[in-house]
Amino acid sequence: MDNEIKTKFIEANGLRFEVDTCGTGDRFALCLHGYPEHSFSWRYQLPLLAKLGYTAWAPNMRGYAGSSRPPKKSDYKIEHLTADVAGLIDASGARSTLLIGHDWGGVIAWVFALQKLRPLDRLIVMNIPHPKLFRDRIGRWPQISKSWYIFLFQLPWFPEFMMGSRKARVIRQTFYATAVDKSRFPEEVLDVYRKNALIPGALTAMINYYRANWGIRKGGLFAENRQAIESILETPTLMIWGEKDIALGKHLTYGTEKLVKDFTLRYLPDVSHWVQQEAPETVNAMMEAWLTGKQVPKAGPGGRLVPGSEPGKIV
Repeated sequence: MDNEIKTKFIEANGLRFEVDTCGTGDRFALCLHGYPEHSFSWRYQLPLLAKLGYTAWAPNMRGYAGSSRPPKKSDYKIEHLTADVAGLIDASGARSTLLIGHDWGGVIAWVFALQKLRPLDRLIVMNIPHPKLFRDRIGRWPQISKSWYIFLFQLPWFPEFMMGSRKARVIRQTFYATAVDKSRFPEEVLDVYRKNALIPGALTAMINYYRANWGIRKGGLFAENRQAIESILETPTLMIWGEKDIALGKHLTYGTEKLVKDFTLRYLPDVSHWVQQEAPETVNAMMEAWLTGKQVPKAGPGGRLVPGSEPGKIV
């Protein structure tokens, strides 16, 4: 079994994607990263998926790192982002897929699943709410106070200047300052994200995800996908949520069970938005249990597994 992560380039949806790959199993898993991340954010999960019999891909999303960087704001509208996912699945040759998303990757994964663009076996989302709940609560207190950056990103040029100044120091601090367990983000890890942001044109591409899809006056992706996001999702779904997320409140998860037919939710106390990087052992144990039909363990203080709730045991 090959659990080594390798990088290759894959043509999909008319673009060229830089993709971290792991495993050669019969099943296919596609991992979608968020802002301001990189395929590197899935470094702990790819070997697990390979061990479980998947061929696992973690692409750098359009605009990021070595993937194609279309120039226009409109190139980053949600319909293009979900078409990228469909193109990558088609390129894999998979008949059905495990789709995993965190942050912006989770937004794309939710919409992709709700639109039923390709058959999905299962869906895993991390620290991103169901689009209907986000739509209904983003403009209410306390979430509006946490989402200030979405409004900032609507401005021209200034966000790029701010994020890129002093060798992208703000990008570094986005991870380090908001993490609970800062030991998970040493300089060599932070440098991956900082250098990624300093690639010419990369910051504009990253911020265009917000500009193209979160236009408040027009309703953005919520208005354009209203019918899909209000439907009941049939795909079995696991949500993993770090409770110390400074940008997305835990209250955004409440009610998700009414919108997903087969839904499992696990919270990680004392873990930040960067859940799969900050508590990879716990996240991986939850994923493995859920994917193998075992009881999904729970997390306690520090995001560690609750004793006695290991996979397979009754909680």
